[in-house]
Amino acid sequence: MVHKNLEVWQLSMELVTTLYEVTRVFPKDEIYGITSQIRRAAVSIPTNISEGAARNHTKEYIQFLYIALGSASEVETLLQISKNLGYLTETKEIENKLDSVRRLLAGLIKYLSSTRNP
Repeated sequence: MVHKNLEVWQLSMELVTTLYEVTRVFPKDEIYGITSQIRRAAVSIPTNISEGAARNHTKEYIQFLYIALGSASEVETLLQISKNLGYLTETKEIENKLDSVRRLLAGLIKYLSSTRNP
């Protein structure tokens, strides 16, 4: 599959693993709350990249990349909430990885948009 060769997909997969590990220490009463939301949003990033790559049309691919970008923003907000609640203290490494994913997604969207036939 072509998506597995994409740096953005690989990095977003690493992000998912990191977020699963980090959220293991969240309070048990958050398992169906913020823990679940962070994990679902994180998983949405690489899954939308791969689903979009499997589509027949570039326009559809770009739409799935925008969904992945939205999920990355959701993760960012959920991380801030987690910090505010005291569940996380240091998120710089995660935030850096998330920023890289967002930049790569934006770059891929820009590239695909420029190569797409009207």
